[in-house]
Order: sequence, then structure tokens, then C-alpha cells
Amino acid sequence: MRKSGYVFTPFEAPNQSPFDRLFDVFSELITHTSGDVDEALDWLNVLDKEYKLTTDDYTMEDFIEDLKKKGYLREEIQPDGNGQLAITAKTERVLRKNAMEQIFGNIRKSGAGNHKSKKSGVGDEATGDFRAFQFGDSFENISVTESLKNAQINNGVGEFKLTEQDLVIEDTHHKSQMSTVLMIDISHSMILYGEDRITPAKKVAMALAELITTSYPKDTLDVIVFGNDAWPIKIKDLPYLNVGPYHTNTVAGLELAMDILRRKRNTNKQIFMITDGKPSCLRLPDGQYYKNSNGLDEHIVEKCYTMAAQARKMHIPITTFMIAQDPYLQAFIEQFTQANKGKAFYTGLKGLGEMIFHDYETNRKKRIN
Repeated sequence: MRKSGYVFTPFEAPNQSPFDRLFDVFSELITHTSGDVDEALDWLNVLDKEYKLTTDDYTMEDFIEDLKKKGYLREEIQPDGNGQLAITAKTERVLRKNAMEQIFGNIRKSGAGNHKSKKSGVGDEATGDFRAFQFGDSFENISVTESLKNAQINNGVGEFKLTEQDLVIEDTHHKSQMSTVLMIDISHSMILYGEDRITPAKKVAMALAELITTSYPKDTLDVIVFGNDAWPIKIKDLPYLNVGPYHTNTVAGLELAMDILRRKRNTNKQIFMITDGKPSCLRLPDGQYYKNSNGLDEHIVEKCYTMAAQARKMHIPITTFMIAQDPYLQAFIEQFTQANKGKAFYTGLKGLGEMIFHDYETNRKKRIN
């Protein structure tokens, strides 16, 4: 059981039931263990012994039974015929919602809004402002309540009459639509040196996925991971994301991201890239891998700059979140960003979600008319 790199502190929210208190901890653990229920429960037992999370009236066995009854766990039959516990789609949704609240909760409560464009008229969302009906206005936008009120004021209540002069239109905003690809580095360096970087990265991905699907249903979000190669993953697979024995093929990730966005109809497109390491791998035409982890390989780096420039020509800004402080890596990212005319943030893991949120919101405001 992996135990390095995890630090937990006791916390008990007021007025929580025994199940809710344990479920909060279990949800955090299942994210850290990439969906491994047995490992998460092992950790929960360790924490229970230290912090007395259960009681004689509500035991760990009671909690596990409740997880099954409430639809958070299911039994999977393995090839050897034995059963194994696994999380359900319901749990996956809870993890995304929890991630959004953890990362974006404070920002969303501050009234960031839905980032409408400056244009008003026939659009997607009501502004709350009213104006007189004009020829050519859509009847769908007529405010029935306000129009009836005008009819009573203008014509009296004795004989009801509704005229064109009584009609009131509720203005709507034109909201920009955005297609986003989120690239996540899953190279081995994401868990090196006892520091867990992959868990915060996938929390950001889960939070962004939940934010877009709930608040901006017309936007699209695709998530891809990159190591020696790059491949797309489904939103429901985010809790299970883990690192592999990979180098960092940034070029493959960018190629796949641009290919996905090339097929999108939205005018506004962008790439977010979360990485903590330098590009160290390329796939050659013959299928072999060219790898070099010693410093910055000029051949690999030049390929990255070329991809950044291609994305710029396609009007796709790349925002890089670099989870590293090495000066030579920062210099690489600066040149990469210059080639794309995008953005770069040199950051630790704390505050990563907030920066991605603000950048997502900023980019959503851009329209090409």
C-alpha cells in the first residue's frame, strides 16, 4: 500500500452524520488512490484508528454496507471468480462535484458571473433588462408578464386589450461558446520525490469538467493525457487517472489536441496544458521512440516550438501551467509561449485550479465576429 506523500489532518464538520463524515474522507482517499477501493478503505482504517472516525454504534462495516445500499459501491466479479469492490458512476459524479467545490467554490460564490459578451439582442440568456417591442424581434423573447402589466396600465382593466405598443421584450445576451482541450502530463515525474502532483492535476480536470457540463452546456471539454504517446480519456475516467513509466511526449499531446479542435465548429478554441517536466520524447515515423531526459534536447524542443506556432496559425491559444521552478524549464516555456502568443503560469499545486478557472473565464469572453 502506497503511503508516501499523503498528509491528512483531522477535521469534523458540524452536524454531520457518521456516514457523511466518513464519506467525505473516503471521497478524498478514492481520488488519491485512483479509484482503488481496497486501498482507500485500508487508508480509512488507518485514519479511523488514529482519529476515531467510527464508533460502536456506527462501525466501518456499517459504512461499507451503506456505500453499497446508497449506490456508491458495486461488486465486480474478477476472472478468478472472486468479487472486488469498485466505485459506481454515482461516485464518479460526486468526485467531480466535490472537486469543483474544493477548487472553484470560493471563486463562484464571489459572483464571477457567466461571462456574457457585450452584444445584446437575440441570444442565449436573459439579461433581466426590458425594452419596447420592435419590428423583427422574436416573439419567443416577449415577456408575457410585463406585456400584460402594460396592457392593464395603458388600456384599463374593464375591457382587456393587448396592443403592439404594450409588448415588452426581455433582452438576452450573446454568450460565446468555447471548445477546450485539457492536456495532463502523466509522465513518471508527476509522482517523483515523494510529491503527489497527479492528484491535484486530475482534481482540476474533474472540477473543470463539472463546471463546463453544469454551467456551460454548449461548451465542449476534451481531456487527453500524454506520456510516451497521447490519447483521449473520458470524463468518467478522470478519478482513475494515474501516472505510468513514461517520458514526456509534449508534441504528441499537442498534435492530438489540435486534431480534436480542428473538428470543432466553435469559433473559440483553446488548449490548457498541465505539466511538471520538460519534453523528453518523440515518436519517430517508424514507430520507435526518440528519448532524451538529459537537459533540453534541441531536436525535441524545436518540434514543440513548431507545434506552438501551428496552433497560433489555427487561432488556438495554449495556456501552460508549469508545475516546476527550474529556470531552464521556465526559459523553454517562455519561448514556447512566445511562439504561440499564449499564456504561461509558473505555479506550485496550490491555486492551480483558481488560475485555470480565471483563464477559462477570460478566454470565454473572446469572440471573433
